Amino acid sequence: MEDRLVLSTKARGYWRWRKQDFFPEPSFQDFSSYKSALSQTYPRLKNRLLSRSTETTELVTLRKESENPMNRCLTWWDLIWLSFGSVVGSGIFVITGQEARDHAGPAIVLSYALSGLSALLSVFCYTEFAVEMPVAGGSFSFLRVELGDFIAFIAAGNILLEAIVGAAGLGRSWSSYFASMIKTSNSDFLRIKVNSFAEGFNLLDPLAVLVLVIANAIAISGTRNSSVLNWVSSIVSAMVIVFVVVFGFFHAKTSNLVPFFPYGAEGVFQAASVVYWSYTGFDMVATMAEETKKPSRDIPIGLVGSMSGITVIYCLMALALTMMVKYTQIDRNAAYSVAFAQIGMNWAKYLVSVCALKGMTTSMLVGSLGQARYTTQIARAHMIPPWFALVHPRTGTPINATLLVTILSCIVAFFSSLDVLSSVLSFSTLFIFMLMAVALLVRRYYVKDVTEKNDLMKFFACLFVVVGSSIGVTVLWNFDSKGWIGYGVALACWLFGTLGMTLLPKQRVPKVWGVPLVPWLPCLSIGMNLFLIGSLGYVAFLRFIICSIVMLSYYILVGVHATYDVAHQNQEESKFGEST
Repeated sequence: MEDRLVLSTKARGYWRWRKQDFFPEPSFQDFSSYKSALSQTYPRLKNRLLSRSTETTELVTLRKESENPMNRCLTWWDLIWLSFGSVVGSGIFVITGQEARDHAGPAIVLSYALSGLSALLSVFCYTEFAVEMPVAGGSFSFLRVELGDFIAFIAAGNILLEAIVGAAGLGRSWSSYFASMIKTSNSDFLRIKVNSFAEGFNLLDPLAVLVLVIANAIAISGTRNSSVLNWVSSIVSAMVIVFVVVFGFFHAKTSNLVPFFPYGAEGVFQAASVVYWSYTGFDMVATMAEETKKPSRDIPIGLVGSMSGITVIYCLMALALTMMVKYTQIDRNAAYSVAFAQIGMNWAKYLVSVCALKGMTTSMLVGSLGQARYTTQIARAHMIPPWFALVHPRTGTPINATLLVTILSCIVAFFSSLDVLSSVLSFSTLFIFMLMAVALLVRRYYVKDVTEKNDLMKFFACLFVVVGSSIGVTVLWNFDSKGWIGYGVALACWLFGTLGMTLLPKQRVPKVWGVPLVPWLPCLSIGMNLFLIGSLGYVAFLRFIICSIVMLSYYILVGVHATYDVAHQNQEESKFGEST
């Protein structure tokens, strides 16, 4: 049977464009089938809302959709440098100048520390899941198992949005830094201005499109090749970062740190919610678990080790920048290269710019690797057409999924400015990280047919109190409440909810590696992520709501019917297997 399947796959080839390859489900066979499926939208939606996947489904069953396996070729060394390459450069060289000048001032170092702590809490959650479920789907698969199909789809939509917006932002940043090397006074001079377009979308950027195409082409060529190229270039980048920190402090002036809080605590938190972008990328490494040789050993070392070091590096770099140059004179688009030019080290600005360009290039490269694997697993679940789940037999990479992210990110990068992209990306990322903390708590405290109903109700009550009190603190902060009573009540509720959860019996113990201090650390992660989301401002909320409406429309018209058909087909196959 397996031999016939291999022969059938080879006969079909990789590049095929039939309707059956995109929409193989019964609901989409013809118009009458689709019309009948639409009439069943409500019961199908109800079925999928309550449906949870299994580890076996994510690890074994769905992999068959790719027809060819991904290559297990990565070690902890690769993961450390993939994390370094994906994270360092994606924000520190880009967002620091913008947020230090507009929101935090010298206190930007505290913004990075707060975001780093929140990111590290999320890293713990990702690591536990990735060790026990080493699959390409990352957070999508983890959420699908613990929180159900519908929540996983919402996460999937945000993952794809994060992929497109994140790559587009990196492309725009790359072109800004390159332009600043040529003409310091104008980082937009390589862009084409169209006055008839709306502000934020009127600077067309063909160079950003070009670098995105090159980075994704390298990612398509093979995982191992991309990893080696990444860690060699990242080691060089690390040496340049040491130079930035050392010479930055050598030319530092303590007077530049005064005033330290020019925009108050509100500015620090608002900046923290945006500079969180600088820490995004580690989740891309979690998606490489399917290609890791020894996930139980390599993933904890690669993720936790690298992110702890990166947090320290970011704080030192942010402090060095604000001590070199007064925050009011920091360039928003190319902060570090312009800063060195301002202190008279013109030659150094080229070194810093090259490092920034390298950092952003490897971020695009690793981001392409990770987001393609996210997209692959989403397609394996038929939430988007399964054509995007196919893995090429020669390269061992999901070429179709990579092309999807590449084309869409190039379109967005061509039109959208960096400030528009950064707020959307931060919202999606923080939202997914918050869901991951909730999923970890569900994993520890709820096992189907094992957890007693009374304990389950107590758990959900405690979780509701934790989430509600976290939202309460965020609302109070955004309404500029000065009284301590409201904050005291909200904090007491959070402590009460977390303590109540602590007293409940855990239903699952990690087999290899687990998050310490559960439920305290996951509950703290929920609180911090919700607080940072609330600090983004109403425009980010508005853009997120618009994107969510588009996602839900697609889910109701397509996703719910495709996943319903696949789920029932799998159930019938299971029953048939049991009967034989």
